[in-house]
Order: sequence, then C-alpha cells, then structure tokens
Amino acid sequence: MGDRRNQLKPKQKQARDSDARDASSSSDAKANKLEGRSFLYVGGRDCQVAHLRQIASSHGAELIHHDGGLREAVSRIDNILPSVDCVFCPIDCISHDACLRVKTGCKKWGKAFVPLRNGSKSSLERAFLDLKGNRSHAG
Repeated sequence: MGDRRNQLKPKQKQARDSDARDASSSSDAKANKLEGRSFLYVGGRDCQVAHLRQIASSHGAELIHHDGGLREAVSRIDNILPSVDCVFCPIDCISHDACLRVKTGCKKWGKAFVPLRNGSKSSLERAFLDLKGNRSHAG
C-alpha cells in the first residue's frame, strides 16, 4: 500500500504543475492581448507621433498615424481601415470631415472606434490599458 501512495504522488505533482503552467500562460495571454495588433491614430499633433508609437510599441502593438487631412488626403483613411484592428481619434485635434470618415469607415469594416478625450500621450496610454482590460471603465 505504501508503494501505491508513492506512485500517485508524482502524477498529482505533474497535474498540479500543469495547472500552474496553464494559469500562467492564460495570464500572459491577457497581458499581451494587444501583441501584434495594429491601430490607426487619426489626427493629433505631429510632434507627438513618435511618442505615441512608442506607447503602442510598449504594449506590443503597431500604431499607424494619419494626420487627419492636414497634409495627407482624407481619402487615404479608407485604404488603411481594412488593415487595422481599431481606430483612435483625439476629438480635440481632428477635422470634422476626417472624424466622420473614420466613423463611417469603422462601421463599414466592423472596426472599433475609440474617441480620445484629447491628443495627449496619457490619453492614448489609458485607451490601451482599457483595451487590455487592466482598468475599469469607470472614471
């Protein structure tokens, strides 16, 4: 009987280790929920684009920027939308035409549209944290 108990222990330990690995990989998947995804940022300030891309990169995501029609044709947004997962628009730094085009394009292609309170770096950071599910949606 003593031999039988010793035989079960390694199996129990193996099952417990497997459960711990599964929980760890599930936690890693949640943490890297944005890994490999691409986002379009329309509008904002040109001087912050590099910083915004760095924020996206820190979350494992790619950020594509469109200036909202200042120098780039607004129609280019239509060509970019199918290839991205989500679109951010800082509502204080975007033309009405560009915002309307983004909204209608997001509906057409089934993409998430995320209006940002402003064009600040912290506003984009909060949006990424919300998408990752690390923040509550209150506040």
